[in-house]
Amino acid sequence: MTETVADHVLARLREWGVEQVFGYPGDGINGLVTAFGAAKNEPRFVQVRHEEMAALAAVGFAKFGSRPGVCMATSGPGAIHLLNGLYDAKLDHVPVVAIVGQTARSAMGGSYQQEVDLQSLFKDVASEYLVEVNVPEQLPNALDRAMRTAIAQHAPTVVIIPADVQESPYLPPKHEFKHVPSSPPDHPRASVVPPSDELARAAEVLNAGRKVAMLIGQGARNAVTEVREVAELTGAGVAKALLGKDVLSDELPYVTGSIGLLGTRPSYELMRDCDTLLIVGSNMPYAQFLPEFGQARAVQIDIDPRFIGLRYPTEVNLLGDAKSTLQRLIPLLERQDDRKWRERIESDMKRWWETVERQALLEAEPVNPMRVVHELSLRVPEDAIVTSDSGSAANWYARNLRMRGQMRGSLSGTLATMGAAVPYAIGAKYACPGRPAIALTGDGAMQMNGLAELLTISRYHELWEDPRCVICVFHNNDLNQVTWELRAMGGGPKFEESQVLPEVSYADFAAGIGLHGITVTHPDQLGPAWEVALDASVPTVIDVHCDPEVPPIPPHATFEQLKSITEAVLKGDPNAWHLVKQGIKTKAQELLR
Repeated sequence: MTETVADHVLARLREWGVEQVFGYPGDGINGLVTAFGAAKNEPRFVQVRHEEMAALAAVGFAKFGSRPGVCMATSGPGAIHLLNGLYDAKLDHVPVVAIVGQTARSAMGGSYQQEVDLQSLFKDVASEYLVEVNVPEQLPNALDRAMRTAIAQHAPTVVIIPADVQESPYLPPKHEFKHVPSSPPDHPRASVVPPSDELARAAEVLNAGRKVAMLIGQGARNAVTEVREVAELTGAGVAKALLGKDVLSDELPYVTGSIGLLGTRPSYELMRDCDTLLIVGSNMPYAQFLPEFGQARAVQIDIDPRFIGLRYPTEVNLLGDAKSTLQRLIPLLERQDDRKWRERIESDMKRWWETVERQALLEAEPVNPMRVVHELSLRVPEDAIVTSDSGSAANWYARNLRMRGQMRGSLSGTLATMGAAVPYAIGAKYACPGRPAIALTGDGAMQMNGLAELLTISRYHELWEDPRCVICVFHNNDLNQVTWELRAMGGGPKFEESQVLPEVSYADFAAGIGLHGITVTHPDQLGPAWEVALDASVPTVIDVHCDPEVPPIPPHATFEQLKSITEAVLKGDPNAWHLVKQGIKTKAQELLR
């Protein structure tokens, strides 16, 4: 049989090592769907319930694996649905390749069904590389460049293939004018390091510091050993941006945990009191959580020059990958013998974890959401992958989950889209099928799209080497994060018409589609529920009925924020006095430090 363009697309994906494509069918990709059948489903077409979930699953795959995620959608509405997940990839710097169908060339410009200007639709989200394949000879170059650019730029790329082109016979590019050949798929690597004089300047700044703070992000993930050595030499405390939460273990006594609105008090105080700052692989946008401008001398290491010196007035900027740059910087650093700063950090962290535990064990009606993650932390396998949704679940993930061993974790960091935790977990199970995956999600995100994606888990879980995939739902019938934002930022009481969610049993839904479901209505049930779920032979949903009035109060909450919450109560917030009681109890635990 004649090889079609669609056949060649799948053959080239196989050469790139792609083993699965997350997608949803439609007539705009009928040629590609036919090719999957002819190729005996290699790579595997993983049918999710919605194209947005295909893109988010591809993001999850890429975040937790070592290769780009690949997703696929039909023309028109299918392509439009990909956008949110692709923006998640763009904003969190994740390599994802989207292959999208388009109206046949003969119908373009004729207001044909599902005809959308895809070049305009994707030109921002796929600004690093966007191409429409209009003749067979454009392949394989178009697909290869999409893959290489996604890898090199840590970004989403898009390849648009009209329906009739997919079904056309494949013709390779010729060695002639206006044809562009392509080399075989490969994964070239290089170490990027700054010049020696810049390294010397950076060492001078760090050696002069007496109260050194480090901020690390996901860009430091390949440099764990080097980060630890720098921290040991300088006596630094190390705060972690949310996307870098899994870079260093929280068992290290000088690691102060997350920074920012969802961060810890020790991270806040580390930045407040330091005289020197080293930023490694982080582009955390919230400059108000960094030292006051002019307070600290600062050095930044990043592989992307666009993000150097962007958040803080850094004195020395080192352009290079974190591991190679730190390896060359370390021999220039002097050991800081005065350890008073380090001892204070370690003491603060010891007390902080005691505070967090006391907060998690406070009584609530019916279950304290902090205790959900506290009990997980006591039992989580050291090779687990944990995903979190946006919303109040992200608070408890950020503050209460203690990373250790080889654990990985992530969430939609910059876009902060709802509904990412479950498709991220699906992507993680394909990236690392031998590791357990745990998704922490609110009931709002679960109702938005998580329930539907349980069907995807039910369909494919038997393919996974390790069957453990736990979806934990914070069931409080409230769009909780926005409710608290309304109170804290605007001083407005909870508006029930917009905030209250309809009641549904997530455990019963799971059981109804062949998964395991556990309902938790009392805190004493939490520990056993996690133990059962983490030992189950099928994916499990833990449906935890939580108290919506446990406040996600930042450890450095301002007077104005507390004043706004008080005003909201006085204006008639539902359950006002229970809200006040939980807030006072929670905040009081910090005073016991």
